[in-house]
Amino acid sequence: MKIDFLVNSLVAGGAERVLILLANHFDQQGHDVTIITFNEPEVFSANSTVKRIKLHGGKLKNHTLRSIRNLIKLYGKKENRPDILMPFMTQTNFIGGLIGKIYGIKVVSAEHNNHVRETDFIGKLARKYMYRVSDALTVLTAFDYEHYKKKGVNVHIMPNPCTFEVYTENERNRKKIILTVGDLNRYYHKGFDNLIPLIAPVLKKNPEWTLKFVGGGDDGTKLLKDLTKEYQIEDQVVFEGYSTRVGELMIESEIYVMPSRTEGLPMVLIEAFCKGMACIAFDCVTGPSEIIDHNVNGLLIEDQNFDAMAEGLDQLMNDEDLRIRLSKEGVNSLDRFKIETIYKNYLDIFDGILKK
Repeated sequence: MKIDFLVNSLVAGGAERVLILLANHFDQQGHDVTIITFNEPEVFSANSTVKRIKLHGGKLKNHTLRSIRNLIKLYGKKENRPDILMPFMTQTNFIGGLIGKIYGIKVVSAEHNNHVRETDFIGKLARKYMYRVSDALTVLTAFDYEHYKKKGVNVHIMPNPCTFEVYTENERNRKKIILTVGDLNRYYHKGFDNLIPLIAPVLKKNPEWTLKFVGGGDDGTKLLKDLTKEYQIEDQVVFEGYSTRVGELMIESEIYVMPSRTEGLPMVLIEAFCKGMACIAFDCVTGPSEIIDHNVNGLLIEDQNFDAMAEGLDQLMNDEDLRIRLSKEGVNSLDRFKIETIYKNYLDIFDGILKK
């Protein structure tokens, strides 16, 4: 099967990372796979056997029009057209869906943001019109599935694939670290600005524990450091900065906390499960509730209930048996996120629309 993946660029984002994982796996299973981009940069790269097409040129200043023109030129030659075109991200879904209709290419769009998250004019057009005329749409959560189903979209829930190596732990020997990971400049979206005041009294009560932030961002780092000083916990908070050692840091830490105000389907939470961490998260829109079954494989806290989050953290910090039980169940709940499962689910979608 010839499959073209379409994305604006291969920046270091979650959706781009998923695209690479899928492209590599389809390539390894013998499919003819191409990744098409409209812009630089290219932080991620695929297997050497995955074809790359860079449609980065053109005199048109408008990005959308330039991208449409370049894709029309590529697919104007029938031999260049794939069996399945898979655009990623909201704006690119509009471009891919439009070109698919022009040339009769089967399009499976992938939406990696929840439908209540703000988008630009092109994104709004994609959500309102293009998804209904695409052959299929994949979304990350049941929350989005119900929304698009009501609009007559052929929608499927497709979690992000997890290819993180599951850490086998014979004896728990971890540091008393509470870890959280993300772009610190996106502190509002990630809820990092709320985490510091809510966790401050808990850290003071448990002086042997440390909160560690992993992620870059000068503006966010400054703001968060100022907050640690304001709440007098700077001695118990570590700013690791951007790191390529996230997996290793997870293995040596006890608790993963996700205080986000909103998410899609957070890969970092799935990775924390893989590394045997005890996880706690706000039940924000959307994502954590798709991963955490409360008090079974993690703690799911009422959205933005700061008192309840503080109580949950304090409970985890002082109950080793609870941490061990939740971490074991977390690892046991990962089957539906395996790349093999995701691959099979995509094949079922492809087969269904190609037979029509």
